[in-house]
Formats: sequence, structure tokens, C-alpha cells
Amino acid sequence: MLLAIDVGNSNSSIGVFEGERLRCELRLATHRDWTRDEFAIKLERALALQGMDFEGIDGAVLASVVPPVTEPIVAALARYVGVEALVVTPMLDTGMPVLYEPAQDVGADRIVAAIAAHERYARIDPGPGGVPGAGQTNTAIIIVDFGTATTFDVVSPTPEYLGGVIAPGVGISADALFRRAAKLPRVDVAKPASVVGRNTVGAIQSGLFYGYVGLVEGVLARIRGELSWEARVIATGGLARKVAHETASIDIVDDNLMLEGLRLLHLRKRKSGS
Repeated sequence: MLLAIDVGNSNSSIGVFEGERLRCELRLATHRDWTRDEFAIKLERALALQGMDFEGIDGAVLASVVPPVTEPIVAALARYVGVEALVVTPMLDTGMPVLYEPAQDVGADRIVAAIAAHERYARIDPGPGGVPGAGQTNTAIIIVDFGTATTFDVVSPTPEYLGGVIAPGVGISADALFRRAAKLPRVDVAKPASVVGRNTVGAIQSGLFYGYVGLVEGVLARIRGELSWEARVIATGGLARKVAHETASIDIVDDNLMLEGLRLLHLRKRKSGS
């Protein structure tokens, strides 16, 4: 079985794959001061809740946007699970050219998500004689990831990673609002009963929620306006499903896009023997 770990700024997603099947998905709060042993304990306990343990895990792949925790996690996997983790870094050949400048500035999570989204959702031109799957992809992919930051990543049909957009996540925006406006109460980010708030809580929720719906629609429209191909939009991350219900700009929601991308990347590297 394969252990796939996606370390984000706020949360870390962990998946256990048996072949192509995702047997379980776990979520831990990311701690920048994790030690090797602390992470191993957290992982062991989380797996136990799913009736699983380290036995049977024979591979691991890791993408991290929090550099201080990468080494402790790799060490924990080596010592307690007995596997050498494949770490996604800017130097790793993922098979997808990165046109961002400099390429190493693109977060590992964004490239992994791009690989998975293109693999799963790019449409294929019929080949000679209309044979399905015999042609080339003809669809660009835009990935919207609702994490600590809200990111938009664009992949050409080739595929190439073309670049993207980075905006503050809705949580960051909410925190800034509450810190800078002393009289405003802290509220949960949720869809309000109406766009026009009838009280302060409703007005704040409307601004946060519908403000982000508008941000997503506006940015996607401008990205599509710069592309010369049809584009499909794949959303992932915490608010993906809530926002997708409010706009026709998002085509597909995939909650496990990152974990699937890690699995695909590990499979490619294993087949190539590198």
C-alpha cells in the first residue's frame, strides 16, 4: 500500500492507497514544530482510528509547502514505517514542463494537483477513424484550490504548467477583517440566508462568502479570456463544494485531487525506475 501525504500550511491530508483505490483519507492540523517521533505518533493514532497500522505500507510520497516539517516526516517514515519517501521538490522530474519563472517558486502541491487534474479531466480528441482515446488532449485545465491561499493554476492541453493566480484565502481575509475592525464580531464563514444582510453577522457572512464567489467568477473569466483553448475548471479544498453550488464557473469538484496526484506521480517514478 502507498502512503500519500500532502502537507499544507493549515492542514495535512494523508491517504492510503491500495492500487488505485483510496482506502482511507485522514486530516491532521499541521504543526511546524513536529519532531520525527511526534509525527509518527500522530500518524499511527490517526491510522488506528481507521482500523489500519503501518503494516503493509510499502511506499510513500510527500508534497510539502512547509519546509521545516519535511525532514521530520521523511525521518519518521524511514524509522517507523520502514519506507523511503519520494519527496516532490522543484528538482523532481514530474513529466510536466513548468513555464513559471523561476520554476522552483511553484509550490509542490500546485504541480501535483495539475498533474492529477490533467490526467483525470482533460478531454481527448478521437484519433484516426474516430477511435476514442487515440488522439491528443484538447482541453486546458484550471485548478482552483481553496486552501490557506486561494490559488488558480492553468495547464495547457500539451500538458504544460503555464502559471496561475494567488489570492488570500477566505480565512485570511476574515482574520484580517476582525483584527482591523474592532467593533466587528468574529463569525464563521458560511453562506448567509440572503445576500443583503439584515444584521451585522449576516452582512459579514455575505461579504466573505459572496465576495469569494465573485472573486472566483471574475478571475476565471479573465483566465479563460487569455486562453486559446476550451478550459475545464476543477475545484478542490475546503470551500470548493460550497462555492461550486453558487456558480456555473466550476465544472467539477474533486476533494482528493492532491492525493490522487501524489499517487500518479509515485506510480510514474516507480515505472521509470528513477
